[in-house]
Amino acid sequence: MKAIQFNANIPRYALGLILGKYFPKILWSGMSCTYLAEVPEPQLPGDDWVLVKTRYGGICGTDMGTIHLHTSPYYSPLNSFPLTFGHENVGTIAQVGTQAGNWHEGQRVVVEPLLWCQPRGFQDLCRYCAQGEINRCERVTDGDLAPGIYTGFCRDTGGSWSPYFLAHTSQIYPLSERINDENGLMIEPFAVGLHAALIGFPHDHETLLIIGAGTIGLCTLAALRALGSHAEILVLARYPFQAEAAQKLGASKIISAARNYDYFTDLAEHTGARLFQPIIGKRIMVGGVDRTFECVGSDGSLDDALRLTRSGGQVVLAGVPGIAKGVDWTAIFASELQVCAASGYHHAEEFGGERKPAFDIVIDWLTRGEVDLSWMVTHRYSLDHYDQALIQLSNLGRNQVIKGVFAFPD
Repeated sequence: MKAIQFNANIPRYALGLILGKYFPKILWSGMSCTYLAEVPEPQLPGDDWVLVKTRYGGICGTDMGTIHLHTSPYYSPLNSFPLTFGHENVGTIAQVGTQAGNWHEGQRVVVEPLLWCQPRGFQDLCRYCAQGEINRCERVTDGDLAPGIYTGFCRDTGGSWSPYFLAHTSQIYPLSERINDENGLMIEPFAVGLHAALIGFPHDHETLLIIGAGTIGLCTLAALRALGSHAEILVLARYPFQAEAAQKLGASKIISAARNYDYFTDLAEHTGARLFQPIIGKRIMVGGVDRTFECVGSDGSLDDALRLTRSGGQVVLAGVPGIAKGVDWTAIFASELQVCAASGYHHAEEFGGERKPAFDIVIDWLTRGEVDLSWMVTHRYSLDHYDQALIQLSNLGRNQVIKGVFAFPD
């Protein structure tokens, strides 16, 4: 079968870094780390595993950052190569292990991609997995699997950028007929937004800023509203189609982040803050929003998040950052900011007086029809046209992409 793979050996990585900025197609041509390969169909690693036939494999911003070699090498020893991309997914079970319980072939499912203690074969869970915080698992390089934090970043599991991938029974969630494939695909990114929203859940009198109206920014907005927040939510959106999406999901005000637009002044006027110009560099703001969700992960957006949040406010980092350059961390000290990260999701989300898996909360909302994110899947590609997919997703604004997916025939 065909699969889009990534192999981070030093010659490929170096070539991509040197030439990729001038000739982007090199990054996925086979000369650098990403390429289309012919690989064997994955085999069940244990009796409590299933083989999943992919219907949709989501193309995440983290995947694109990895392909473009923008992400930090920090994670490289925690993953294994060559890997097959694809952690966002929806599919049907194609094969069931003898100890896999009541799952059956043809059943439509979504797979929670975190490879925590249980998928790795541990009965004695690490301190974090034991309390449900599986996104903090301390054994992501150990156990029955090769290193990998997620499905799609582990060479043994495969990923959804291929016709088939593997899942442990602890990762599988059934989908009812009320959840279409598009909403099924959006469960994983929506869970990311939910986790961020719960970490930074506001009081109703507060003013929030979401920096970035890509998939994670929009999912964070959707989660805040689904959780019942009546706070004023400002969304910094770069493109008109993103602004329209944010308005549809309940943004209170859209602030343009278009090139050369002075959104600092816009935000200062809206919040009653004051702007000051240092000797050199970007302006600083005295006052600002109560909380900021940084959902891009770029150096500029990180720096903005710190400058635009009021003293004593909170900054939630939901976008995956790289090695930041040009970020002035002085604002954290000067404004006594509370800066925290929202990484993935887990099984102990505080919701309705209980601790629940993020996927359970999201699936319940979608099943009840309380939220519909299916319209966010805007672009579908066949694996054979992966070149077109990666070109278009490298230019989101020009091609008006919210969520792109690889689609596989039944």
